[in-house]
Amino acid sequence: MPITEPIAEPVSGDEHDGHPCPDVRPAPAPVVRTPATLAAAGDLLRALAAPVRIAIVLQLLESSRCVHDLVDALQVTQPLISQHLRVLKSAGVVEGTRQGREVVYSLVDDHLAHIVVDALAHVEEDE
Repeated sequence: MPITEPIAEPVSGDEHDGHPCPDVRPAPAPVVRTPATLAAAGDLLRALAAPVRIAIVLQLLESSRCVHDLVDALQVTQPLISQHLRVLKSAGVVEGTRQGREVVYSLVDDHLAHIVVDALAHVEEDE
C-alpha cells in the first residue's frame, strides 16, 4: 500500500512521543545561473589562475602595496608585476590609488582573497 501522507510533519522543536523531532523543511529551490553570470565567474577565476597573481593577492591581503614593494617581495620583474596587476585590475580584484608618484594597490574586497586562501588550503591538505 503506497504512503500518501508525509513521513514527518514539520515540528518546531516540540517533542513527539517523548522523542525530539527535527524540523522538516523542503529542499531549497535550485539556483539558476545565467550563462553570462557563469562566464563572468569563469573570467574571474581565470584572472586568479596564475601563480604570480595568487602571490600578489596574498601580499595585498596583508596590506596595500605599490609595484616596487611587490617586485621586492615576489622577486619578479617590474614589467611582469605590472602586467599581472593589469589583469587583476580589469577583473575587479584589485584597485590602484595614486599616492604621489606611485600607485598603491589593494584588494577590492576580501571575498576573492578567500578563494585564493581556500584553494591553497585545499592543496596543502593533500601534501
